[in-house]
Amino acid sequence: MASRTEDFDSRFAGLDQWSDADFLMALWEGQMRAVASVGPVLEDLATAADGIARRLGGGGRLVYVGAGTSGTVAWQDAKELGGTFGWPEEHTIVMLAGGLQSAPNEFNSAEDDIDLAAREISQHNISDKDAIIAIAASGMTPYTLRALELARERGAFTVGICNNPDGILLKIAESGIFLDSSPEVVAGSTRMGAGTAQKAALNILSTLVMNKLGRLFDNLMVGMRAENIKLRDRAVRIVARIASCNEEQAKDALVKSDFDIRPAVLVVKGHTPARAQEILGLSNGNLRAALEYRD
Repeated sequence: MASRTEDFDSRFAGLDQWSDADFLMALWEGQMRAVASVGPVLEDLATAADGIARRLGGGGRLVYVGAGTSGTVAWQDAKELGGTFGWPEEHTIVMLAGGLQSAPNEFNSAEDDIDLAAREISQHNISDKDAIIAIAASGMTPYTLRALELARERGAFTVGICNNPDGILLKIAESGIFLDSSPEVVAGSTRMGAGTAQKAALNILSTLVMNKLGRLFDNLMVGMRAENIKLRDRAVRIVARIASCNEEQAKDALVKSDFDIRPAVLVVKGHTPARAQEILGLSNGNLRAALEYRD
């Protein structure tokens, strides 16, 4: 039986002959429905974030698993955690069926390769310290299902996100999240509605996880890596705002702290860079806790 992501919606019969305005309106409405599908599962996302944060807070890794569009959406979310939140790359794994560099025919066929999934789970030595986010629009992709199944057998905390209420992924995962974004305007094209819903859900989920791990202060990215001119200017403004100092003082503290925002704030408050790092270590990297720390 075909999944809901493969349904044909009779409302869009004759779509190829519609005016450009009507064509674009249909696509836009599909995108809005996709984003709206995340609203009803916010509580589920919060539960998933709590489970993930517990594993990562104990030194575990965050593992993304997917194939096709779902895999590339997962990869995009994963690759931005380092720059945005300072999350270490060695604690992030992306299992994308076929890999990003594979040819189109290999990329598509790899989603059926359950042996590949088993090898990669073993190679990465997935354990009960880790958290897995598996994404599949249909919820039935063999590569993704096998990886999730084996990860759970190894004790990892497992999250499954799909756009089909009958997706097996929802049953295998410890925390199953159904995004009701179907059917697609262009039937079966999950790069559209399903992909948008997945992107929104992952953004929300990973941002909440990073917040639980102390990577935000107020609504500021205090774990951000200031790796270019724009981001260094932003870092100066962030430090100045949190530490209630001028930008010259903020920049001086950042220079002394290798442009690491959290210790720079503590340097402005009177600590040496070395002591600032010690306090952050005692506070699990949480700047708010570090500011409240008393010897």
